[in-house]
Amino acid sequence: QVQLDESGGGSVQAGGSLRLSCVASKSIDIMGWYRQAPGKERELVARIRSGEGPIYSDAVKGRFTISRNKSYNTVYLQMNSLKPEDTAVYYCYVLYFREFWGQGTQVTVSP
Repeated sequence: QVQLDESGGGSVQAGGSLRLSCVASKSIDIMGWYRQAPGKERELVARIRSGEGPIYSDAVKGRFTISRNKSYNTVYLQMNSLKPEDTAVYYCYVLYFREFWGQGTQVTVSP
């Protein structure tokens, strides 16, 4: 089992920034972030794993940056130039034999 503890969501005006954090109960290679807006399916935002460059959705490329600490147990999502369409619940996820999900954190961007 892997426990994930997310933090950092909130409300911000368009053009603002937020930073999400997710602490895992163990070191994990594949970590990432998904989001789900009302009435839409959950979608990949960004993913990171050793030996590969980070992967971003086209919607956030150039604005969001995924990173993690050297212990591989905390993943971050720096979100800049936020837009109203970024409003969603953001979920941390890791792949450790199977997928594990965080509880979700709300990000609201007002015009």
